[in-house]
Amino acid sequence: MSLAAPTTTRALVAELLRRIGEGDPERIAELYAERSDWKLDWPEAEHGRPATPWIRHRSTRPDVAAHFRELAYHHVPEQAATEVERILVDGDDAVVLGEIRQTARATGRAYRARFALHLTLEGGLVTRHHVYEDSLAVAQAFSTPQGTAQDN
Repeated sequence: MSLAAPTTTRALVAELLRRIGEGDPERIAELYAERSDWKLDWPEAEHGRPATPWIRHRSTRPDVAAHFRELAYHHVPEQAATEVERILVDGDDAVVLGEIRQTARATGRAYRARFALHLTLEGGLVTRHHVYEDSLAVAQAFSTPQGTAQDN
């Protein structure tokens, strides 16, 4: 992390969102603690499917970088956008509300999904990353005509 590291919860969240927008997984992961509580609010049976491998629990900084690499690999970066509507801060906790727009690389289907991202910071690093999103929209974008997620 640079010497001019963000010092407030809001500043760190803004820096995290900036880095996510830049798309460099290693730089994003620098803002996470060595161990973190990372969860995506999806049905457990859907975690780790070949078509959506980024959807699983994670716990280490290398896991964080892997998440963003997998996410980028399975989507069309030129057709992605995120609209952040609000950032709510309470001490070391922040909630980011917004909408993502992505296109599934495997099917070519575009989708939109509303999300809430709950972050907790300790010592200037993210220790909790819980995402609540429209998992049905994502699953449908990766589904084949037979109704199963397309495997790569």
